[in-house]
Amino acid sequence: MIGNRIRKAREDKGITQEILAESMDVSNAYISKIERGRTPVNLDNLDKICAVLETSPEYILHGTNTSTDEYMRNEIIDMLQGCSAEKIKLIAQVIKPIVEYKG
Repeated sequence: MIGNRIRKAREDKGITQEILAESMDVSNAYISKIERGRTPVNLDNLDKICAVLETSPEYILHGTNTSTDEYMRNEIIDMLQGCSAEKIKLIAQVIKPIVEYKG
């Protein structure tokens, strides 16, 4: 999940793996391995990643970023990532009445 969040934050900023690697003084292969979950990221590099991507370690590690209004939306999106189509349909049936409620 950490690698997926790093990739998403990087893509949201419009930054390539190469640019992120250059700004951290690491190899492109290292960034690729982190994003694919093949290698863990140490705290120093996590701090550098967060600085370049202008995001918080809280979001990268836990999927929430309470410093933005979008933190719950991001958390829900992350939870849906690995769900089957059938499960997503069930979730949609549950939340649709809540979303449509005018009260």
